[in-house]
Amino acid sequence: MKEPLIAALVIGYVELTPDTKGCIPMNEKLIFLPVLIHILLTVSVFIALASAKKRALAEDSVNEERRGLFDDAWPNKVIQINNNIRNQFEVPILFYVLIFMLWELGGVSWLACLIAWLFVGSRILHAYIHTGTNYVPLRRKVFTFGCVMVLILTFLVSKAIWSA
Repeated sequence: MKEPLIAALVIGYVELTPDTKGCIPMNEKLIFLPVLIHILLTVSVFIALASAKKRALAEDSVNEERRGLFDDAWPNKVIQINNNIRNQFEVPILFYVLIFMLWELGGVSWLACLIAWLFVGSRILHAYIHTGTNYVPLRRKVFTFGCVMVLILTFLVSKAIWSA
């Protein structure tokens, strides 16, 4: 009997034992780790927004009459962070749906996990650029890379559907 193979993962250790073909089966639940990290990213941007709004209010740089209904009542930094929060509910929603479809269809693989991590990495970098320098040409490239990762996940879901 072969000794179990131990693999270091992002959080702790998981025992993996080769199957009859000599392949190491994958814990399909690992596909949800990038989803959780993206959720943490979104929460952290909400915290940054609250902090920026608090600072703007303390500096008296908010149009009090317009702040309840109009974004332009806030300083540019607040609008910039707020726009990034909106972005976290656009393409990432497609990512969530695709991850759940892969999991439900039994299509989770090491490739799917890698693509999911690359997508989340692109979202982290996109948020960093968007809420920082907001240099649009670089932000566009990072956004496009993330969209390509979503397209690859779409292909993997299609493959899982047709092979089921």
